[in-house]
Amino acid sequence: MKRQDFYYELPEELIAQDPLEDRSSSRLLVLDKESGTVSHHVFKEIIDYLHEGDCLVINDTKVIPARLIGSKIGTDAKIEVLLLKRKENNIWETLVKPGKKAKVGTRIRFGGGLLVGEVVDIVEEGNRLIQFTYEGIFEEILDQLGQMPLPPYITHQLEDKNRYQTVYAKHTGSAAAPTAGLHFTPELLKAIEAKGIEVARVTLHVGLGTFRPVKVDEITDHHMHSEFYQIDEEAAKKINHAKDAGHRVICVGTTSCRTIESAADETGHLKASSGWTEIFIYPGYQFKILDCLITNFHLPESTLIMLVSALAGREHVLAAYEEAVRERYRFFSFGDAMFIQ
Repeated sequence: MKRQDFYYELPEELIAQDPLEDRSSSRLLVLDKESGTVSHHVFKEIIDYLHEGDCLVINDTKVIPARLIGSKIGTDAKIEVLLLKRKENNIWETLVKPGKKAKVGTRIRFGGGLLVGEVVDIVEEGNRLIQFTYEGIFEEILDQLGQMPLPPYITHQLEDKNRYQTVYAKHTGSAAAPTAGLHFTPELLKAIEAKGIEVARVTLHVGLGTFRPVKVDEITDHHMHSEFYQIDEEAAKKINHAKDAGHRVICVGTTSCRTIESAADETGHLKASSGWTEIFIYPGYQFKILDCLITNFHLPESTLIMLVSALAGREHVLAAYEEAVRERYRFFSFGDAMFIQ
């Protein structure tokens, strides 16, 4: 299967630059995965498509303000650092721009010296390992100095950091938001639970590898970066109970989907577990647990549109995307949503 099989034309003006004031007022395209038929709604109407006994799986990861702007000690050259993965002893794997200014031994000052980083190694794909020194609590300094790591296609400044977090974000560790969850409000979640739908919380810390473009022609040659996930006893119990009772498991976002599919055993059940996943889901994949998916509209030729195509079929998905373009839906992170049932 070729990367180009997942291409579609998207006018640039349909890429959403700002979040809507009311999270749940975004649009919702409902796609029937068997027939390919679509219908158009407002996101808060998702509750009409959820049935008593269903289990809604959400990813409660929290995005860190991982983008730091600093200056190279000695030359004052501007350097941008994006925190990707925490290692040990205050060492982080990072993406640095411009990389040529960040040789091993380079020291970078942030916030006038509140935080200082030293490049200690260069690893896979040119990523830098940076060791940070500071006084106080790292998370508090990061909250003060860091910016949200918005995707490159969003060029507007984000006024409120919380708009790139879900309302249920809890466990800090993501370099990007699980964006399908951005449409939920506390009120909508309460109404969903009041209807008798179980909400299971899992955690997958989203790395930028999820959004890394597929550069190879044969999609099977693409390698996913690993991401850390965690499923506790309560979430596993809720998901297993829904499956055993013949109810649906509905994931909010591709990250929730990848979490439960990574941890599922051959019988389609989960145990409490944690670990690293590199799962790459594309057409031909047999889902072990997932029945339905709430998701945003994804970039052409991305691993995410491939995952969605594995669930609903490539032809159905591309036809639905063409319909969304015709109907002027808003695309990508701050855009509208799709429910595949």
